[in-house]
Amino acid sequence: MSASTQPIIRRPAVSALALICAAQFVLQLDFSIVNVALPTIQKELGFAAADLQWVVTGYALTFGSLLLLGGRAGDLLGRRRLLVLGLTLFALASLTCGLALSPLMLILSRFVQGAGAAFVSPSALSLLTTTNAEGAARNRALSIWQASTAAGASAGVIAGGVLTQYLGWRAIFLVNLPIIAVLLLLIPRVIPDDKRTGRERIDVLGAVLVTASAAALMYGLSSGQQQGFGSLGTVLALVAAVLLAVVFILVERTTTAPMMPFSYFSSSTHRAAVGAILFMGAVLAAYVYFTSLYMQRVLGESALLTGLSLIPSTATVILTSTFATRRLFDRLGVKRLLFIGLTLMGVGQVWLSFMTSGGSYIVNVLPGLLLTALGIALALPTASIGATTGVDRREQGLAGGLLTASQQIGSAVGLALLATLAAARTEQTGSLAAGYGFSYLVATGIVLIAMVLVATQLNHKACQSELARQHQESVQTRTDALLHKG
Repeated sequence: MSASTQPIIRRPAVSALALICAAQFVLQLDFSIVNVALPTIQKELGFAAADLQWVVTGYALTFGSLLLLGGRAGDLLGRRRLLVLGLTLFALASLTCGLALSPLMLILSRFVQGAGAAFVSPSALSLLTTTNAEGAARNRALSIWQASTAAGASAGVIAGGVLTQYLGWRAIFLVNLPIIAVLLLLIPRVIPDDKRTGRERIDVLGAVLVTASAAALMYGLSSGQQQGFGSLGTVLALVAAVLLAVVFILVERTTTAPMMPFSYFSSSTHRAAVGAILFMGAVLAAYVYFTSLYMQRVLGESALLTGLSLIPSTATVILTSTFATRRLFDRLGVKRLLFIGLTLMGVGQVWLSFMTSGGSYIVNVLPGLLLTALGIALALPTASIGATTGVDRREQGLAGGLLTASQQIGSAVGLALLATLAAARTEQTGSLAAGYGFSYLVATGIVLIAMVLVATQLNHKACQSELARQHQESVQTRTDALLHKG
């Protein structure tokens, strides 16, 4: 077996996968865990209404905008090293969040928390893909990874309700500390230090430009939600985002060591998969967010019961991703299964769009949640397989960064847009339920765009041929390893 094909982890893959998915679960947990605690945080720390949203968007801002830098840094500096650094930074920021004495201290801590997450997520995903050979092993690992991602986002609402009601809002941040402590103790025992993939310089200018562009876009959208999209600050931020993105593209096309090689997007499968993940991120964040608001503000349920009401959807994601997605993938392939998953998501959003002020959880919420969760469980792992198929091992960190960045930026941008539209609809009709229902209708349109992208861009035959080739190489690699041992 050559050095280029030998997995960097020789210890049991299950242990490594468990640690990697646990780290991802914590990151996604913290994206959604604050939602049900926001009213309590506002009251105790004295947040102004316009500033409260930064507790959520501050985390998403740095998480999404620094992911590409994290992916490239992991490739060049060492993935385990960056994983440990990111988890340490995340833990320290969680501590300062839990001890925050002012709104500014909490917001700044959330920024740092997001930065730590941006180093952890792509490093963890690239470790997963480089320690599982392309084919059945990697596909199964990616299914479990996406299950932990979706479960973390859904469980955040549940944990937020339980912890806030019984231990106070500070517990939603401090709960991270023992989990991360265990991870930091186990990582050196399970994941050996990986070698750097090269001595190339990190594209600092590209990292600054893409981070600034994403930050300006997210700020413009969140500002538009609060101040209106015609305000001077919002317009300037959105214009700056576009200009910075153009400069970034020009720089990446001319630099010798680009942070984001455009050759990755020469594959129509990669384009379709990353685009689908971007749009699915918007739906995933919005359906949890608006369901939580509907349960509390319209149906009058407590934060605890609201969190518990999401358990069926969380269980659906975990069970389907773990036990059904891989089997269906082997039968249907990337394109067909991804399209089916998106269809189920769309039907779920349509169901939720019919929520009314006099509705109920059983009739108006639960069926839509289950359909959406089932679609996510089928579509997200499948899109992840498409996004990482055929990527050189040296670029796995980049692919991981693109994949996770797409989902996080899609979540932030989609939620900001849908929240703005929901607020406008509520103002027109005087009904919160009408506003939330309209947001789900728009989310259906987002899913339809993803379906068109997959139908027109994803080459089913080429993708399946590549997967078959990778499977043959994986079998040959294992055979060579056995012969070498013999």
